[in-house]
Amino acid sequence: MNASRLTPVLSLAGLLALWVVAAMLTADAQILPSPWQLGAPFAQELASGELLHHLGATLVRVIWAFALAMTLGTVLGIVMGRSAATNAWLDPWLVVFLNLPALVLIVLCYLWIGLTEAAAITAVTLNKVPNVAVVIREGARALDPELDAMARIYRMGWMARMRHVIFPQLAPFVAAAARSGVAVIWKIVLVVEFLGRSSGIGFQIHLYFQLFDVAMVLVYAFSFITVMLLVEWLVLQPLERRARRWRSA
Repeated sequence: MNASRLTPVLSLAGLLALWVVAAMLTADAQILPSPWQLGAPFAQELASGELLHHLGATLVRVIWAFALAMTLGTVLGIVMGRSAATNAWLDPWLVVFLNLPALVLIVLCYLWIGLTEAAAITAVTLNKVPNVAVVIREGARALDPELDAMARIYRMGWMARMRHVIFPQLAPFVAAAARSGVAVIWKIVLVVEFLGRSSGIGFQIHLYFQLFDVAMVLVYAFSFITVMLLVEWLVLQPLERRARRWRSA
């Protein structure tokens, strides 16, 4: 194993060691259980099907919110980056939504739409669209004007221009927005579930918070963190490296 692959493993091992030391110093499993003390409750939740059920519910919300936020944010970012007039009109809106606390949007969506899946996904999407739009807008501003001129000379259609000229240049920005998007979206989804859903990792954390069960809170939290780390390492990072490959070619 080379150094670049070994470093993350050593880093996580150091974090695990720090957890073990903190648990030993605390000397109270009800406050901070050690890693091996989570094995039994994890196996129990896995065997009962509760862990997979709630993990699946959260993943579905993350996927829906991620897809909607990336689609809307990418379209908005391209339009704002390519049109100075549109950017002048929409930039104040973007600033407002960027600075609007996530909790406010979540509460308002629940009040206006109701305690439904639509409200939960809408709240998460609205929280993430401005961030995606900002990243994509900067990418659209950085597009090579000479490539645009070439596309006009060869009379490329709108779809062909987007496919062969715009999106190849935007790929690194889209990849960066996607990586940061997943990291933010799943955290907001947990808050949404904590406040107003009857399933999901956030709902379970809320339940065991009320019971003061630290071990079960950690079981559900680390289960989902592990899934998101796998998504980051196995999907998003390879896609980002592929998107940036053409720049170093």
